[in-house]
Amino acid sequence: MGHEASAGSGTVWGTEDRGQRFPALARDELADVVVVGAGIAGLSVARELARAGRRVAVLERHVVGAGVTGHTTAKVSVLQGARLAALGRRHGEQTAAAFVESQTAAMLHVADVVRRLGVDCDLEERPAYLFSEDVEDLTTLHDEAAAARRLGLPARFTHDTGLPFPTVGGVQVEDQLQFHPLRYLDALTDDLLAHGGRIWEGTTVTGLEERGRPAVRTADGHRVRAEHTVVATHFPLFDRSLLFARMHTSREFAVAGPVAERDAPHGMYISAGSDTRSLRTAPHDGGGRLLIATGAPFTPGAADARARLDDLVDWFTSHTAVERVEHVWAAQDNFTPDGLPFIGPLHPRTSRVWVATGFGGWGMTNGALAGTLLRDHIEGHPPPWADVYHPRRLKLAPEAQSATRAALRTVRGWAGARIAARVRDVDDVTAVRPGEAAVVSDKGGTWATHRDEDGTLHCVSAVCTHMGCLVAFNDVERTWECPCHGSRFGVDGQVLQGPATAPLQPRPGD
Repeated sequence: MGHEASAGSGTVWGTEDRGQRFPALARDELADVVVVGAGIAGLSVARELARAGRRVAVLERHVVGAGVTGHTTAKVSVLQGARLAALGRRHGEQTAAAFVESQTAAMLHVADVVRRLGVDCDLEERPAYLFSEDVEDLTTLHDEAAAARRLGLPARFTHDTGLPFPTVGGVQVEDQLQFHPLRYLDALTDDLLAHGGRIWEGTTVTGLEERGRPAVRTADGHRVRAEHTVVATHFPLFDRSLLFARMHTSREFAVAGPVAERDAPHGMYISAGSDTRSLRTAPHDGGGRLLIATGAPFTPGAADARARLDDLVDWFTSHTAVERVEHVWAAQDNFTPDGLPFIGPLHPRTSRVWVATGFGGWGMTNGALAGTLLRDHIEGHPPPWADVYHPRRLKLAPEAQSATRAALRTVRGWAGARIAARVRDVDDVTAVRPGEAAVVSDKGGTWATHRDEDGTLHCVSAVCTHMGCLVAFNDVERTWECPCHGSRFGVDGQVLQGPATAPLQPRPGD
């Protein structure tokens, strides 16, 4: 493969090899709690509640762990980039301290689950580093080290990061965790089932009923009625508190390749500055270690996805002793305006519908946190720091700016479809050549058109079924993606990732 890569080589976790273990929902069901989404957040809260004696039902559109969790780099850490100093400035030291306390508790909870269940998930304690190659980031590094120490973390500034390329230094925090995410998720699944939980895969949830006893409704018309509903679908399917206007979605590539044990950096790393790079290693079946790097973020459907991947591969191969690039994939994250997740009631008028979202690239730590926090909410004894993550918290300046940006993205995406239909008049979609994709229009509408290498033409509506924005083509992953809220579709229009629940409809006659 050399130093060239395509996104078809898959994750290091074998995500693409996972098949369906559980049947689709085939009739109406009753539960105490229904959880929508079987990633780490959904399964964590489902397991916690099942162990607390609740009857729990889990509904998953695809298969357990094959979504965002199966594409993570699986670092569980309290050191999450240059975040702590900023949290103190924006929210005050009390909130920053609560963040450290809760994130530390989540990390320790993961270790405790692994120990109690005897999970073979390659759990390793490693130091975490915030590093930089740029002398201009030194102040940021020193500020983060000082903030971490004030908040009780055993942090220190160091010039010896253990990286195989020059750095100006880093912030080091010992005893953080990394693991194999799907093996951990499978252990949660088995423990959930052992405590009476039920899982249905291949089941698309399309509706939420809140009058009387809440229920979720599936695409096949079945209902699961439950006292409580937990929405753990990464980007919420049901947006009754305008969360779509309070988050932005980013996608980034990950690459991995083997290195000799002597050349493998020992820690977990994330860079300061705007062009983030993240590194960790994992055991390699062929001996030595697998070195994993992420970075190169882009808006879903951005035209520069290929260039962003090439940039990451160039950095990876020039900065490390990696022998070859064996794995390439991409992950997607949602970011909140103030850098803190939304974990709590879905909207102001409910005490029975809950959400966990906006993990900002740290889904393993925050997914575990969501499990215990939503358990405590539903059991009626939330911890003192619960309001730190409350979706109804309001910071006027950042919230207003974020909402404005989100609204502009939606307006541009929505209007783009209508403008394209008027001015990009293409009469013949068959003009798209093998291997190419284009958004074209005719009098019948605007179409996302792709022709396979063998000449097969796929032509579906280019209007996202979530909120009507115009999709764009990711030429690395061969997917149609919505730049407004991150919904992703195959070239045949089938939903790969929400919040959209309905496919892009085929062009009539095709």
